[in-house]
Amino acid sequence: MSVFSHPDFDQHERVVFCHDSETGLRAIIAVHNTHLGPALGGCRMWPYSTEAEAIRDVLRLSRGMTYKSAVAGLPLGGGKSVIIGDPRKDKSDALMRAMGEAVEGLGGRYIAAEDSGTGVADMKAMAARTTHVAGVAEKRNSDGTLRSGDPSPATAYGTFVGLKAAVRCRLGTEDLTGLRVAIQGVGSVGFRLAKHLADAGARLWVTDIHPDQTQRAVRELGAVAVAPDAIFDLDVDVFSPCALGGTINDQSLERLRAVVVAGAANNQLQSPDHAHALAKRDILYAPDYVINAGGIIDIHYERTGYEAGRLMAHLEGIGTTLDEIFRRAGQAGCTTAELADQIAEERFVDSGSAPGARVVNA
Repeated sequence: MSVFSHPDFDQHERVVFCHDSETGLRAIIAVHNTHLGPALGGCRMWPYSTEAEAIRDVLRLSRGMTYKSAVAGLPLGGGKSVIIGDPRKDKSDALMRAMGEAVEGLGGRYIAAEDSGTGVADMKAMAARTTHVAGVAEKRNSDGTLRSGDPSPATAYGTFVGLKAAVRCRLGTEDLTGLRVAIQGVGSVGFRLAKHLADAGARLWVTDIHPDQTQRAVRELGAVAVAPDAIFDLDVDVFSPCALGGTINDQSLERLRAVVVAGAANNQLQSPDHAHALAKRDILYAPDYVINAGGIIDIHYERTGYEAGRLMAHLEGIGTTLDEIFRRAGQAGCTTAELADQIAEERFVDSGSAPGARVVNA
């Protein structure tokens, strides 16, 4: 199947395949839309089982970044890159420098940042070969001091703010004491989200494909460990997907007992139809690219001059945005995913219609 006929191709501006025989680099960069600005998005490293799986992921993720930046009110477009390989076994500084060269070849149309399987050290390695990388520790605050380039804390906090908004809308409470939350994935973002929830008095059930990460949440936060496949069956209030995408699908959806889906993962729904299926079951869905926008918001302020007050105000605004989406979706009789898409498309599309644009009377 060619990229142009791929079901997840959404009139992307660029799809670039990158290979370096010396380092073993096999990567794909996808630039979806640059109408609002350069396409900023994470560089993910994952042991994809097939190249087709990697292509699907990068196409979906890059599209989501366009919508994420637009809803967050940022002057950025949407892009993403994926490196095919196991980050625990195959990663090297040389490989990341080769990835930096690939990013440099796009001349600033795409700006890379960390993602699943990559971190600040990897961004620093890429920065040796390209200036088009964000989230490195050498970036300076507006007062000249250094700050960590890791956007994970902001992603986790923004997700926490959004989760509270969803709970307030669906359960009618501001108090998270005793709230039952199942978290799928407790890596750098999921663990921090779990910490916010634990500090607020929530009860946690967690799982991760890496047992050491699950045990850390058990040991430090008092969470209950659950087998990866059992996380869907729990009698909880909130299901929080914080791992890879597509975990809300035909099989898992029927098993969910939660009344809220609110997590940090990208592309949580395997297909748009699953937004309708959630709504039919009266499960409130916080659109993924809205609730998890904290990371790109953090990177935006890193690039334009970091100020803690402005960053925190923007992160708190995620809750306000979700309040609006929940309200308008209810009024319009559409899904929260459809309403979020409409808001995004109003911002990043010219006066013409968007590829796959949805028209919602709201």
